[in-house]
Amino acid sequence: MSEPLDAAQTGSRHGGPSFSLGNRVERAAFAVIWRLSGWLVPPPFGWGWRRFLLQLFGAQLGTGARVYPSARIWLPRNLVMEPWSSIGPGVQCYNQARIALGEGAIVSQRAFLCSGDHDHRDPAHQLVTRPIVIEAGAWVAAEAFVGPGVTIGKDAVLGARGCAMKDIPPATVWAGNPAAQVAERQVR
Repeated sequence: MSEPLDAAQTGSRHGGPSFSLGNRVERAAFAVIWRLSGWLVPPPFGWGWRRFLLQLFGAQLGTGARVYPSARIWLPRNLVMEPWSSIGPGVQCYNQARIALGEGAIVSQRAFLCSGDHDHRDPAHQLVTRPIVIEAGAWVAAEAFVGPGVTIGKDAVLGARGCAMKDIPPATVWAGNPAAQVAERQVR
């Protein structure tokens, strides 16, 4: 199970675990295997191999989905990638909750997808997770940040180093921190 543990019971604010032992073992096993064999075959020759490794740990990946060797996937079984979507070099996919990429969606180099946050009102600092959806044809540009619960609409763009903490409507272009709409996107 990938649901966060009760922070008041585990004392996660003071170093206790936020997730079950099984979850932590699964993540550690994947991290070791990814480090030892996910990096071995460089792009473009390793697309199939990395898809295989991710699927072995429960990821749902469509035909032609691409994950670069330097990408960091926190929990593969919380990753869904439709055909021809891609996760670029150095992307941090902190998928404590499900992260789904639609067909042809692109997450560019060193972007950060973060599906977890802590409740600042809770004295125990409870971890709260919410899924992220990047719809078909959307583009999260270099070093952008997408926060918990955010949907990037179909064919939308979050510009380089943009910070999306709320949904981005389809076929729009957003930039800045916090991200604000700067244009409409004309998709051919």
